[in-house]
Amino acid sequence: MSKVRPEFDVKQIMKEQQNFLDCYSGERKGFLNTLFRFYKGHYKNLVIAALFFFIKTAPVWIIPIVTSNVINIATDKPPNAIFQLIINGVLIFLCVVQNAVTHTIYATHLSRAQRSVEAGLRGAMIRKLQQLSVGFHKDLQSGKIQSKVMRDVEAIENFTTQIFTTFLTVITNMTISLAIIIAKNITVFFMFLLCVPAAVLVTRFFSKKMHSRTHEFRVEMENASSTVLDMEELIPVTRAHALEKCEVKKMTANVTKVAERGYDMDKIYAIFGSINWVMFTIFQLVCLFFTGALALKGEISVGDITLYQSYFATLIGQVSSIISLMPIIAKGAESLNSIGEILSSHNVEDNQNKKKLQKLEGNYEFDNVFFNYPDDKTPVLRGLDLTVKAGETIALVGESGSGKSTILNLVIGFDRPNSGTVKIDGVDIHDIDMRSCRKFISVVPQNSILFSGTIKENITYGCPHITKEHLNYVIKAARLDSVIASMPKGINTVVGEHGAKLSGGQRQRISIARAIIRNPKVIIFDEATSALDSITEREIQEAIDNLTADRTTFIVAHRLSTIKNADKIAVIEKGRCVEFGTYDELMNKKGKFYELKQLQS
Repeated sequence: MSKVRPEFDVKQIMKEQQNFLDCYSGERKGFLNTLFRFYKGHYKNLVIAALFFFIKTAPVWIIPIVTSNVINIATDKPPNAIFQLIINGVLIFLCVVQNAVTHTIYATHLSRAQRSVEAGLRGAMIRKLQQLSVGFHKDLQSGKIQSKVMRDVEAIENFTTQIFTTFLTVITNMTISLAIIIAKNITVFFMFLLCVPAAVLVTRFFSKKMHSRTHEFRVEMENASSTVLDMEELIPVTRAHALEKCEVKKMTANVTKVAERGYDMDKIYAIFGSINWVMFTIFQLVCLFFTGALALKGEISVGDITLYQSYFATLIGQVSSIISLMPIIAKGAESLNSIGEILSSHNVEDNQNKKKLQKLEGNYEFDNVFFNYPDDKTPVLRGLDLTVKAGETIALVGESGSGKSTILNLVIGFDRPNSGTVKIDGVDIHDIDMRSCRKFISVVPQNSILFSGTIKENITYGCPHITKEHLNYVIKAARLDSVIASMPKGINTVVGEHGAKLSGGQRQRISIARAIIRNPKVIIFDEATSALDSITEREIQEAIDNLTADRTTFIVAHRLSTIKNADKIAVIEKGRCVEFGTYDELMNKKGKFYELKQLQS
């Protein structure tokens, strides 16, 4: 049996997700403050890691002392020189060997904290993505979301590693080095301080430029990630129309933009780094000649030249480390801002303190409903009036762009009317917690949405405790039994990415089975039979007719022959219901529906 690892327990990490959401709620604070709050609950591991970091780095500041002692012993030749050499040798040996144990302890505790935060942060983003409105997801491409969840969180993890390690290194080495230098020679100490103003001036000069270049690079990377996903999905179309060269040219242009932005970023970092190196190397050489002059005057011993040179190199290295953090800080801050576009978004469906439905009859009433999308001032729905009684099957027909899909989005609660009212079982949709309502709704979209799992996993998605008897009933009802029988592993056959190993009709049957298995009170079929051949369509249509009994059903169909058995047909034109009645009534009326039917004859 595997050992329990509470620091990576799924339930615990899910509990911690709210902490990350809180970091981006309310007034935004500095990015270091935000980063510190990320580690709430993990401070113990960080403290232990810091303690063992101090111990493991002891060789860095002890080796110069031992080196200086050995040189002085060899130069002065005291009576007990051999004994002193042995003592110094044993001291440095033990100091070096302990690093193997202490470094491991340091690294494991730091990793526990970081990996837990990494998992929690990604989990918080996934939770927020599930809360954000459908409109938000339409505006932000999936490739950009993927980049934020994976790449930016990884960048933050790398950033925290650098910050933590560099901070501890600087504090430890500078404190000890300066303490020893002050104790030995205060004049040398003041000379060391000359490098601080120079470091500050260089950092201030380059800081804004580095942040700007990093932001531009991040934006281009997100755009490229999005276009790569689009390219992957379009490959069948691209190959079918011999557009490979066009696609390669387009994608090459995109990745070239990434390279250009990356080059600009790398160039400013390179200039920043080279100026630092030249400046601090000059300071180090000045230190060498300055301490050499002091040794000539007899103010310090010859061994102390090596001591001061080593400590000055250490101090310069620490100051340089702080300065070299600027590019890392710029990237980390940009990544924090990037994930903040998700975690701080207020484009969330508001269900707080609203009525939770314990049951759903399926009565819908649209009263003078107007609706337009935020980026489009032209209304999609223009005074829609429509009444649907519980258990009725309503078919929505009309030309493309007439508002049929918008009506379905209002039924599901993805959208809310700008004016007018939509009532569900007599309750205004604005007063309902739509999450509770959707538990009684199933949707069969026009384009079947499958994930890379087995047929069974796709059917039972969200319903893990379905009995075998009910599963078999659903399979037969969706006319899937013959399909499953022909598969190599039956119901456990893997469907491939987005169901790529199945035909369009097979994918749609699985989608229908997924809707049926929930035993919903309301079913929505959005062109559910559009991907099927005529024989399969007839079989599925029979199944749909049987399944819609005692359930409120909305059907959007372009093939008007498939909706003869609907209780009522609503003809939608320019956002209004212009005709409403049974198939026979509308055909006898010889109005708009009759015209649409004649066009398909």
